[in-house]
Amino acid sequence: MSNLKEIQSIEEWNEAFEASGSRPLVVFKHSTTCPVSANAYTEFTNYLKNNEAASADTDFVLVKVIESRPVSNQIAEDTSVKHESPQVILIKDKAKYWTASHWSITEAHMTAVMN
Repeated sequence: MSNLKEIQSIEEWNEAFEASGSRPLVVFKHSTTCPVSANAYTEFTNYLKNNEAASADTDFVLVKVIESRPVSNQIAEDTSVKHESPQVILIKDKAKYWTASHWSITEAHMTAVMN
């Protein structure tokens, strides 16, 4: 899962968001205290492990919403996607392309959208 990077600052978010102008970006918003988020994180990481070739041209970032609340809030503002966690947001050309949250985050769902 070398293509998953945790971002913790607004500056890191701004860089990732700008890069989505030329490369798709997938944001996983994760609550480290929520069992539903833990399940979604497992599904998300399974997708990354099982789809390395398909996801090679995409950037993946993890935001821990409790630990990095300002980043999480900035993502919601920049993408016009109401904050939820767990949440996956696919961004292309600096705009939301697809989003899913809670139990909708599954490896199968991500594979259907991403591949």
